[in-house]
Amino acid sequence: MTSAGRHLPPELHDALAARFGSRFSTAAAVREHHGKDESSFAPVPPDAVVFAESTEEVAEVVRLCAARKVPVIAYGTGTSLEGHLHALWGGVCIDLSGMNRVVAVRPEDLDATVQAGVTRKALNAQLHGTGLFFPIDPGADASLGGMAATRASGTNAVRYGTMRENVLALTAVMADGSILKAGSRARKSSAGYDLARLLIGSEGTLGIITELTVRLYPIPEAISSAVCAFPAIDDAVATVIETIQLGVPVARIELLDALAVAAINRHSKTTLREAPTLFFEFHGSPAGVEEQARSVQAIAAEHGGMDFEWATRPEDRSRLWQARHDAYYACLGLRPGARSLTTDVCVPISRLADCIRETVADLGASGLTAPLVGHVGDGNFHLLLLADPADAGENERAKAFSNRLVERALAMEGTCTGEHGVGVGKRKYLALEHGAAGIAAMRAIKQALDPDNILNPGKILPE
Repeated sequence: MTSAGRHLPPELHDALAARFGSRFSTAAAVREHHGKDESSFAPVPPDAVVFAESTEEVAEVVRLCAARKVPVIAYGTGTSLEGHLHALWGGVCIDLSGMNRVVAVRPEDLDATVQAGVTRKALNAQLHGTGLFFPIDPGADASLGGMAATRASGTNAVRYGTMRENVLALTAVMADGSILKAGSRARKSSAGYDLARLLIGSEGTLGIITELTVRLYPIPEAISSAVCAFPAIDDAVATVIETIQLGVPVARIELLDALAVAAINRHSKTTLREAPTLFFEFHGSPAGVEEQARSVQAIAAEHGGMDFEWATRPEDRSRLWQARHDAYYACLGLRPGARSLTTDVCVPISRLADCIRETVADLGASGLTAPLVGHVGDGNFHLLLLADPADAGENERAKAFSNRLVERALAMEGTCTGEHGVGVGKRKYLALEHGAAGIAAMRAIKQALDPDNILNPGKILPE
């Protein structure tokens, strides 16, 4: 994949260099760093990078670029998985990592306002001592602006929802450089179109999110985690489905297949049984947590659950969940030098067992190496298709497998992406998922808000 080459006009180069000085760069190493993410796609660097420190500076850059119809791509931490950062048409990357200030924490209202470059771990560190936390936790320490732009979620989504439910208000710079404030700190509103929800998940194609107000939650009085291995992946999935359908209010349910468990044992020095495994976490009062855990333990036992182990000490829980969060890098370690084509389907919980069963059978026939991990409490699972970048045949088999998986999920009334977003990698599936009328509506919105197509062009909408 290569840039279509809307090269940086000399007058724009000079204007940005004069305005931002050392915070403007066209150095090859800086551009290369900002043209790649954690996806399997080859890097496509921008023509220049600006390191912004305020909403007003972002607006300045966008206005300068808009006057010359030069593309603009926002950058947070570079942890996305679908080529979101690739400068397909060249242009200017705006690095928001310096916008890392927690503007306000309001414990009495259970909310906080942050700049877009604040990461989830940094916000929770700032909340230390308040009795509150921010629960959305993709495996990477992503920026909150990037998490909102991709409508991210993570292991806690089964209880706390996704970024869609946890952003109350936001500030964004639009394609003409104007500054839009959408939403409010009120917990509900019927005032006009929901522009905040429109921008959440738009991946920087409709506006660049520079500030957010997010929901906070009280730290539970009691937290307990547990691990349970199963004879087969079907048994683990049956346990998940029964747990959710019985209404047990678990905070997290994560599935790892035997290969993924072997990878994290090797990477994180854990000693888990190398079998299909569920990680659970329970939040609530001491009595409520114990009741939840006992209920799940009984369900797991009915499905052959083994080695049901508790982790109630904070250090043990942290080690367990850190191992889960490191699963992506642990699985990459199974084939050094390989890149991962990472799938992201999500299906209704009643179809989860069917989808995983058919997918595992398809994987066995494909000859590919692909550990399975998933936020199965909400029907979302991932396969890390490990392929040698130099092996064209293997990469084609991986892409064909991914195509079949998406078609399978859509046939089960699911989605091609539960949380990673569309970027470059999922564009071809949008018409299958939303139909011609849906794509036409999206194009109309894009045309209205970004008529010159300068905001992260080449993402989301199909060619």
